[in-house]
Amino acid sequence: MLEIKNLTCAYGAKLILNQLNFKLEKKEFLGVIGPNGAGKTTLLRAISGVIKPKEGEIILEGRDTKQMKSKELAKKIAVVPQSLSTSPITVEDFVSLGRIPHYKRFQFLETARDQQIVQKALQVAGVFHLKDNFIDRISSGERQLVLIAKALAQEPELLLLDEPTAHLDIGHQIKIMNLIKRLNETQGLSVLVVLHDLNLASQYCNKLLLLNNGMIIKDGSVWKVLNYETLETVYRTYFLVKENPLSKKPFVIPFSVDEEKNKT
Repeated sequence: MLEIKNLTCAYGAKLILNQLNFKLEKKEFLGVIGPNGAGKTTLLRAISGVIKPKEGEIILEGRDTKQMKSKELAKKIAVVPQSLSTSPITVEDFVSLGRIPHYKRFQFLETARDQQIVQKALQVAGVFHLKDNFIDRISSGERQLVLIAKALAQEPELLLLDEPTAHLDIGHQIKIMNLIKRLNETQGLSVLVVLHDLNLASQYCNKLLLLNNGMIIKDGSVWKVLNYETLETVYRTYFLVKENPLSKKPFVIPFSVDEEKNKT
């Protein structure tokens, strides 16, 4: 689905990403983790075409994205940002904006097919009952689901999500991650998601990519990436990593230096 070759990005003279190389296979669920300032959001912006790389290639289904028009790219990739501005627009109208990349030349109104796709996206994301509500009248958790619905209306093959669980309570976090996992498994969407919560990343992702200072520190299986030596080096704190008895995946527990003597 996606191949990143020697990707280097910068804002002015400041280097943000430095020589990144990795692949995302079709129907894969890849989590990107790392401390603040590691370059996670910049990576999403580069893949989605918001910023131009300083060096390197972003290959989507065998094609360099530099050779693709923004409208063509938007038919393949949908982005779910961290938050949604509370503008005075209804949920249904907002989700309908996801159909714009599919509009034909001189098309200004939705077709019957566009409307069907929007209705389905609302249902799949679990926000159909909110379709007539204004964005600024719903909760932050509901707004995140609406953002996913808009992305689904684009009918993408690759879903990019930038910290979709940020600032949400644990109940909404699980609801969001369950929905993303279901889309990955039942609709075959390839997923690349930026997460700060290491345990959510462990439980939901097939593979992880750990960034720090704009470079890939480690990538691969959750057990390969989430080992305490690597995490302590990157996050500069102490970790206990155990096996979750239910999922058999890593469960990560950070602890303070005073607790180091109790580490087993």
